[in-house]
Amino acid sequence: MTGTPGTAVEGPDDGSADHRFRVVPAAYLYLRREGQVLLQLRQGTGFMDGYWAAAAAGHVEAGESVHEAAVREAREELGVVVEAADLVPVTAMHRGQPGGPALEQRVDFFFSATRWTGGPAIREPAKAGDLRWFPFVALPERVVPHELVVLRALHDEGRHGTRVPPILSSGF
Repeated sequence: MTGTPGTAVEGPDDGSADHRFRVVPAAYLYLRREGQVLLQLRQGTGFMDGYWAAAAAGHVEAGESVHEAAVREAREELGVVVEAADLVPVTAMHRGQPGGPALEQRVDFFFSATRWTGGPAIREPAKAGDLRWFPFVALPERVVPHELVVLRALHDEGRHGTRVPPILSSGF
């Protein structure tokens, strides 16, 4: 929404940051159990279709926190209830395509959870072709590349004193 010159417009896109570089925020949630992670096979989205990805992920909507977005995506995409207190921050990733479109300048917030209510199931069949548990030691061949970086870091966490870096970058 835009206003007329000299008029204040309220809301998350009031034009006050038009002169600033902006990123699109997204929340990713990895449900984990006994050395496994739940992934969905993307389809019909126009982005990385045919690749495995976090079972619950999506853009942060105006007016919601990244935590609220992760909880909402779990409910919408999997039909499970995850309490915000059960979200474990994994990492944040700044990624982009230098010189690319504004939509591809992103900041992704990754969470994991080992507690939830309900049985995960595909709730958006137009966007997900399959839903499976994979051992971290045997991830599928085709995983969304920037997510694979995070999944490998999760797998390696604790080995030889390693930790998932709190902030990652990709595409620069």
